Amino acid sequence: MKLKNGIDKMARRDVPGDLEALRNAISQRYDELSPKLRQIARFMLDHPNEVALATVTSLAEHVDAQPSALIRFSQAFGYSGFSEMQALFRDSLVARSPSYSQRLRQLTQDKDPRAATSPLAMLRGFCAANVVSLEHLAESVSEEQLEEAIHLIARARCVYLMAQRRSFPVAAYLAYALPHAERPAHLLNGLGGLLHEQAKAMGRQDVLISISFAPYSEETIQVTEEAAARRVPVIGLSDSSVSPLKRHAAVYFEIKDAEVKGFRSLTASLSLAQILAIGAAGDQG
Repeated sequence: MKLKNGIDKMARRDVPGDLEALRNAISQRYDELSPKLRQIARFMLDHPNEVALATVTSLAEHVDAQPSALIRFSQAFGYSGFSEMQALFRDSLVARSPSYSQRLRQLTQDKDPRAATSPLAMLRGFCAANVVSLEHLAESVSEEQLEEAIHLIARARCVYLMAQRRSFPVAAYLAYALPHAERPAHLLNGLGGLLHEQAKAMGRQDVLISISFAPYSEETIQVTEEAAARRVPVIGLSDSSVSPLKRHAAVYFEIKDAEVKGFRSLTASLSLAQILAIGAAGDQG
């Protein structure tokens, strides 16, 4: 029996041994997964506390899948079953504070549905949710990430900015702030249908700041892929470890902006953009 257990461990050497390793494995293999398994992957990455505490049946209901799909997902990453993989989420839960998603959900639960419809109540809800979002940003971003991103911006010949739809205001702010920090910046706006022609001006001495949140902009993804193919350094701002921007980014920031009643804020994203601009102004040596 000891010999068999030893062989099993050797055969399963590449199985992720903690939650961070599993997150990395999911990110690396995300494109290989079926649409249903991708749906499960996103839920697990975004709601780790729920995965730690719920039964396989209740989780299957959350992701609109059969329990067998969760088992297949676990086995795809080398685990014998769902329970073995779930143990990683439980171990992580013991070691850390409640997740952003859990805190935000508790915060936005309407205790008095009638009061929650008033403009003042909604304002307070947005403010409280943004506080949680900013706390998550402060806890999740490392000093090394910031220093590397600021260094790329400060040394770039030109900073190109790419974003569409909801994320566009973040790029527009950087287009305003970076010149004030004496960093040349160009907003890729696609005016006249010339987006890809504008992007062709990027070179290895430049840097691209690419911003997109789910559902991800196809234009932003394409410009990011083109930049990476030409070895232009990319700084990515997005909302998930399986975002299509992450695989192309030299520096990647995962941001969880607040969402209340279906409306998503940009408070955390804009705060990070401000720090990048301010940091670049101070890194001119």
